Amino acid sequence: MTRSPGTPLPPPKARRRLREAAALTQAQLADRMGVTRATVRTWESGRTTPRGRKREAYADLLKTLAEEEAARAAEPAPGPGAEAGAPADAQPAPVPVVVAVRTGPGSPADDADSLVLPAKPLTAQDAREAGPDAAGPDAAPAPDATPASDSGPAPEGKPDAETKPGAERRPGPRREPEFGPAALTPAQAFDALYEFGTPALVRQTFLLTGRRELARESVERAFQTAWENWPEVARDRDPVGWVRAVAYEYALSPWQRFRPRNRQPEPPPADPGDRTLLNTLLRLPARHRRTLLLYDGVGLDLPETAAETEASTPTAANRLLNARRAMADRLPELADPEVLHRRLAEVASNERLRAAKPPTVRVGSERRARFWTRAAIAFTAALIGTTALTLRTAPTHYEPPVSPGETVRGVPPKVAPGALSDEELELRQKLRDALQAGPERLTPRLE
Repeated sequence: MTRSPGTPLPPPKARRRLREAAALTQAQLADRMGVTRATVRTWESGRTTPRGRKREAYADLLKTLAEEEAARAAEPAPGPGAEAGAPADAQPAPVPVVVAVRTGPGSPADDADSLVLPAKPLTAQDAREAGPDAAGPDAAPAPDATPASDSGPAPEGKPDAETKPGAERRPGPRREPEFGPAALTPAQAFDALYEFGTPALVRQTFLLTGRRELARESVERAFQTAWENWPEVARDRDPVGWVRAVAYEYALSPWQRFRPRNRQPEPPPADPGDRTLLNTLLRLPARHRRTLLLYDGVGLDLPETAAETEASTPTAANRLLNARRAMADRLPELADPEVLHRRLAEVASNERLRAAKPPTVRVGSERRARFWTRAAIAFTAALIGTTALTLRTAPTHYEPPVSPGETVRGVPPKVAPGALSDEELELRQKLRDALQAGPERLTPRLE
């Protein structure tokens, strides 16, 4: 009995585009499908695909959204007075761009006691709150909107006006843009993202590896990779998470153990309690340590942790339970997850870890890209030259080897001299030439 193929689904990018065109959030789509928001995120990223009835329901919903989009496209464009009759709750489709966020004193990235980074995407509203320091002197501010609080992202589905009032804000110049919302250059947006996410990422990577220099290098290398793939990172829902995944992969690479610099031990933390906690954490397997740090340190939920570690949700849960059990066996006071989170933040905040400036990282990324481009060109040229030389010097026809003689009816094969040397060949050719041009041959006779 053959199994019928599943209901076809559009590509992951098309799924996300259809949802955004319908002005639906991931949480709203998850409510309609009866799944979690993390599941919808994995469907749109292409990491997983629904099966069975969920797949059929998801395909029907996407088909409906595509038909609605086609119907909207077929409608004539409204005139100048059509905006007055538009519904008040209509929302434009979100623009997937990343701009600057507020950095400096009081920002989440500058909080030394926090390992958790906001999971919301960076918007133009955050860039307006940052003022001229984060966006640069040439960047125009975004349109007026209710500013978000500095305490973290607002809950999904609630307006920013319901966030915590009285939060510290840095007033910037208010200037109405001439042509729509403000737009930052790629370099300004990258610098703002770097300043916003680097402090917490370096502390997290230090807890993951126990090495200060490796943590700094991993985060810088991750941001260099992000600058090389900036269009993709700028449109990602969680750009800090994109960089975090690359930094963790680089820090936990098995090739790091072969570097001479990583073979030498680094000075441990000065506090005995911090030293014990760090040593206990480093005794865990790398996968368990990463899962524990993402869930109890960074604050991701279980599906997001499983997706970032490229494991199934039950596997991530087992790794988390085993890591917690191992930590509690050596340090019983860390059996409570809240205490464990607080202690991890304290250990990371006690280390003063610095990183390079954003322009230095961007220049290093561009220099590395040029180096590998030139190396690829040189390798291709060498390969082409080697191939041409081989074709030029290779024989043009096949010369079968002379088979050895065999004994026939007891008669041994005739022994023939071996191959002539170069000197013998030269002598034979000389004798042949001399006989052709020499005197006639003398014949002896009897007298």
